[in-house]
Amino acid sequence: MADIHRFNFGIEWELLPVTVQKMARRCLLDTLGVALAASQTEAAAISARFALSQLGATSGSRSSLIGFDGGCSAAGAALAGGLLVDSLDAHDGHRLTKGHAGASVIPALLSLSSHLSHQGRMISGKTFLEALVVGYEIALRTGIELHKRTRDYPSSGAWTAVGVAAMGAKLLGMSTDQFDHALGIAEYYGPRSPMMRCIDHPTMLKDGAGWGAMAGISAVFLAQSGFTGAPATTINEADRQDYFHHYEMLDQYFKPWPVCRWAQPALEAVVALTTRHSINVENIEAVEVRTFHEAMRLGNEQPESTESAQYAIGFPVAALLINGKLGVEEVTDAALTNPAIKAMQERIYIQESEVHNKAFPAKRYASVCIRMHDKSTFDIENVEARGDAHNPLSDRQIMDKFIELTGPVLSADQQTRLSSLVATLETSTGVSTLLDIILGRIH
Repeated sequence: MADIHRFNFGIEWELLPVTVQKMARRCLLDTLGVALAASQTEAAAISARFALSQLGATSGSRSSLIGFDGGCSAAGAALAGGLLVDSLDAHDGHRLTKGHAGASVIPALLSLSSHLSHQGRMISGKTFLEALVVGYEIALRTGIELHKRTRDYPSSGAWTAVGVAAMGAKLLGMSTDQFDHALGIAEYYGPRSPMMRCIDHPTMLKDGAGWGAMAGISAVFLAQSGFTGAPATTINEADRQDYFHHYEMLDQYFKPWPVCRWAQPALEAVVALTTRHSINVENIEAVEVRTFHEAMRLGNEQPESTESAQYAIGFPVAALLINGKLGVEEVTDAALTNPAIKAMQERIYIQESEVHNKAFPAKRYASVCIRMHDKSTFDIENVEARGDAHNPLSDRQIMDKFIELTGPVLSADQQTRLSSLVATLETSTGVSTLLDIILGRIH
């Protein structure tokens, strides 16, 4: 465990590669944008009410919520924050883990920072960012190792819990023994939720981010009080990788659209075809999508909720074709019952491709053929979505996404203040301004 101890407790922002520093700020800005937009969802409101009523604040643990007034325990705020971010499927992710570190790590980091602030200790911006890198790196390595060991497909919360625990141990200044126990507790209690169940039957359960965040925070406080749980067996294996030499977070992807990443190659293919050709959507006879098995299971059902709209292929493809764009507005409210989108869905056919199956999860492909009533066809093969490390979104695209997502909840001045703060956070002596903008009801 020597390498992970050295990494967790010895990390220094100034010594990190510039690419890692930039990625940390990018992950933070993107996830904060998603969190603020997601504060408008019903799932977020329910989660906040639950945390406030059932996981209340005490003299030893108090944190503020993202986007909602009131205080609860640090574990409760982490739960509510993770569920909130998870409620809008626009957050960053990682191919080999088939999941999302930031959806747990960043809400948990905000919760712990708020907790420490209420205890009279304000961490610096540099410490905040160091903890973020620790959380991502240890979570991602754990996730990769967990997927090697299990035949089922656990949700992200199963492995993000370990990254959250590591991050918490660093911020609370725990001993190495307490750290080891915290990781073991988090690994053991992290939710091994069956992810494909929520793909087949989309609900507010999503990717387990909230429970992973809460399990990680709970593990920290349990270990600090003497509760034992070592060893974390996935960490023992993942620890053989070279910390400080290789950074998994550099392989993070960022989503152009607020739907499941598995649907996005098909969306990218549709964008490519409609950009290259003058396609009159009213004259489309059929849209044939070929993709890998897991994506195919997202299906083409008429959505009854924003969750089923986000965990789908047919609906977002239809919405993109009809509206020419796909944002939060297209996966919520009136869009769900739009007759034009529904009619387009009836012309969409999804098939499984063995070629794409063999490439998954390292590569996520879709091929699309659009057939017109006049018998002409437009097709494109083996398309990947933008946003991966080898075809990244530009800084401008990340900023445009942040502005679009936060437009309904932040003023232009608040957007500028928050994005500027993230860009220079390592120079801040404290993170109180960041917490003030993010936590509590957004006015």
